[in-house]
Parts: sequence; C-alpha cells; structure tokens
Amino acid sequence: MSQSLTSRTPKPKYDVVLIGGGIMSATLATLLHEFDPDLEIAIFERLGRFAKESTAAWNNAGTGHSAFCELNYTPEKPDGTIDISKAESIAEQFEISKQFWSYLISKGYIQQPKDFINSCPHMSLVFGEKDAEYLKKRHEKMSESILFKGMEFTTDHNKLKEWIPLVMSKRNGSEVMAATKMDMGTDVNFGTLTRKMGRHLLEDSNVEVFLYHEVKDIDPKEDGTWDMKVKDRIHNHKQEVEADFVFIGAGGYSLPLLDSSDIKESEGYGGFPVSGEWLVSHNQELVEKHHAKVYTQATVDAPPMSVPHLDLRIIDGKKALLFGPFAGFSTKFLKEGSYLDLPESVNTKNIRSLFGAWWHNIPLTKYLIQQVAMTKAQRIQHLREFIKDAKEEDWELKVAGQRVQIIKKDEKNGGKLEFGTEVVVNKKGTIASLLGASPGASTAVYAMLNVLERCFPEKLHGEWREKLMEMIPSYGQKLKFNPELTEKIRNYTKEKLELEY
Repeated sequence: MSQSLTSRTPKPKYDVVLIGGGIMSATLATLLHEFDPDLEIAIFERLGRFAKESTAAWNNAGTGHSAFCELNYTPEKPDGTIDISKAESIAEQFEISKQFWSYLISKGYIQQPKDFINSCPHMSLVFGEKDAEYLKKRHEKMSESILFKGMEFTTDHNKLKEWIPLVMSKRNGSEVMAATKMDMGTDVNFGTLTRKMGRHLLEDSNVEVFLYHEVKDIDPKEDGTWDMKVKDRIHNHKQEVEADFVFIGAGGYSLPLLDSSDIKESEGYGGFPVSGEWLVSHNQELVEKHHAKVYTQATVDAPPMSVPHLDLRIIDGKKALLFGPFAGFSTKFLKEGSYLDLPESVNTKNIRSLFGAWWHNIPLTKYLIQQVAMTKAQRIQHLREFIKDAKEEDWELKVAGQRVQIIKKDEKNGGKLEFGTEVVVNKKGTIASLLGASPGASTAVYAMLNVLERCFPEKLHGEWREKLMEMIPSYGQKLKFNPELTEKIRNYTKEKLELEY
C-alpha cells in the first residue's frame, strides 16, 4: 500500500467530503471530478483499502440487478395482473450504470472490463402449477416491454436440461417446473470495479484519498458548512475537517453518522442489521454445468433479499458457484464493526420506530432465529431443492456482508421496515446519505445522480449538462418508451464492456 495513503494529513477544509470507500463514494467522486476537476474532494475510508465491506465481491451476489430474474420486483396484484413497473425502473437504472462504466472505459480511466463484468444469463425458476402459471403471466407481461426483449420462457424439461443441466440432473420427469431466461444478464465484481475507479482517482485526479481514516462525528456550523471529527486509525490522531458538502456512503455506519448531523430529515430512522451466509463451491466439475444466475420464490416470512438463488460467480478470473443467501444476525452494522453498533444506535428519536417495526415483524424475527440456528447439513438440504445430489464436501460456508435495513417512522404502526435503497438529503442540499440495501451497487450511478439532482440541481442542469449527456446519453429519457434509443444504448455498452450475449 502506498505510504502517502496512510501518512498524509488531511487539509482543514474541502469543498466535498465523501465518507466510505465503497461503490457509492467512488462513483460520486468520479462524477464530481468529471463535472468540475477543480473541486477539492476528500474520501475517508476506515479500512485499509477500498470496497472491503458491502461492495466486496463475496459480500454481495454480484448480480447486475437488471430485474430480469428477481421475482419480488414483479408482484401479482389482487386482480391477477402482474405489475412490472418496479422491474422496468430497476432495469433502466442498471442501463445508466452500464453507460457510465462504458464512458470510463472509452476515456481510458479504467481498463479490461472483463475484470469486473461478464455476461451471465439471468433466470427465474419456479416449481408447481401455481407458480408456473404466475411465471407464464409474468413473461407475457414483461415481453411487452422493450427492456425485457428476448426473454425466453419454457416448461419443457428438455429445454431446461439445456439451460440448467446441474439443476435438472436426477429430476423426476413429471415435476412441474417453469423458467424464464435472459441472455443479456451479467455477473459483476463491484469490488474490482470500485478499486479501478479508486486507482483512477488516486493517480489521475486531485481527489485526496485517506485510508484508515474514520469520520466519527458530523456537526453543522452556523455558516451552513459541516465540521467533522476524523480519526487517523494508524497514528491514533484526531483532527477536525470542514466541508461545504458531505456525502455519507459508509454502509451500515451511515445511520449513526447521519444521526450525529442532527438534520431534521434523519429523525425517526433506525437500523436493523441482517447478515447473510452463502454456500460456495469451487468444484470445477460442478461449475462447468451451471452458467447462469437462477432465482426462485422467497419462502413465507422471508425478507426480499433472502430469495434463494444459485449463481455462477466470476471473481478474479476464477469461476465458482454460490447458493443462498441464508439470513444471519449480528448486532454489528459493518462486518468489521462493533457488537455495540445496534444498542448504541437506539435513541429517543427512533425508539418508537424500532419497537413498532419489531412488533409488526415478529414472523421475520422468528425466520431469522431459525436461519441462524441452521447447521451446514440443513443448509445443504435446502441446496438439494436445486441440486438433487449436492454433496456436503463440495460446498463451504462463506459469510456475506452486513446490511442494515432501514426502519422509518410510520404514523400507524410506529415504525416500518424497508428493504430498498434510500437517499436522505437535508433541506439545503449540503449533506446526503445513502441508507438501505438491495438493489444497491447495481444502481449506484442512478443513486448518485439522484444525490446530485437534489444537491446541485442548477449545476447539473446548467454548466454540467453537456458532460452529463456525454457520460449518460440516455439521461432524462425513459428507455421503456424509446425502443430505438434502448437498442442503441445496449449495443454501445455491449461493445464497450465486451459483453458476449
């Protein structure tokens, strides 16, 4: 590691301070530096390298979330129709990410896209007559949208054997199964992508990066700027740093930092930490029989991020299979956090929200307790619903990242548990924070543009507009209403990102 990253001292004042070295901060820093190279920007990361928490490859599923396979994005309404509006929205957001990454490659800021993104079909798989009927209706509805053009549907076992031989091995021929497949899907290593962006910022920009530096507190100043207490974790030295604009992209630690800022918009927010575990196989004989990300329905009372899936992963050029996630629980807000994170986050402003959310989610609590108590053998039993002859010795358990689900104030129930990604911004647009989990990293560019729209609207639609259109050619347009533009954008990103569908 570069000596300069651990021994330099931050300046007393910056235009912009970004807290956290994950995909969100790296994306926002890159965007801001492109818009205005003279901005004085600092990134503070508490660990020794970028992308070690939620952004790290094994800490998330690496699904370029394009809503091709996630069934919770396409609910069936009481009248029996399928609502694909959320799926369309997420698909459009992922197209924005791909455009931004293509821009970075065309500029030479990052190289070798195969290091971080590879083609990998996305599939939905269901069992039984009822779910097969739902999937058929879903396919019919999604096929009407340009965003899901090319989606295939089948209930034919022979076709399924072509698509997912590992899953179909030793299946009973009379079992009712249905699947959809999108060849346009991807597997993304967000950790590698973030470090590529971080390297560009470090070597080719005036953005200052400070590793092993932790922001402990954020206080508003009378002039509208922000004062932060920053701890150098190597030299055990503390100093104050001032900034005009602050972005909190610190994963699970975003919540306590947002709370320390005392902005009205943060009141009532609480956090519920959920971790996960994967079963992982590096057995290449198995890996060669499975070339897709296959999602199915969540079990009753399971949170949306616990949808079982069997995925091909390509990490550092090596292929592996991943199955899960199995939910876990820890009171830590980060994998490398403290067990006191949850109890210390409770205060008079959010205790009603926390209690209300817990009271109305007792089945979820029971589900988590059951999941945490599972043995490896019991997890293998779940895997056998996918792979009939799965052997315990072929699979190892790997702990995934910590996710802090948002708990919000709710007039009726006191508090409400949310499973999405949310941006919280103060009235003046001088501080922003990202909270929540899925779809997270896949939609980082959209989320950070949302921050800029809310905090720098005049610049974004004024002097930054031309550069914005160069980076995101589809900006401001809805792809679902524009088949020509959709085709054009997808062909452009396919070429730049060297995708092979």
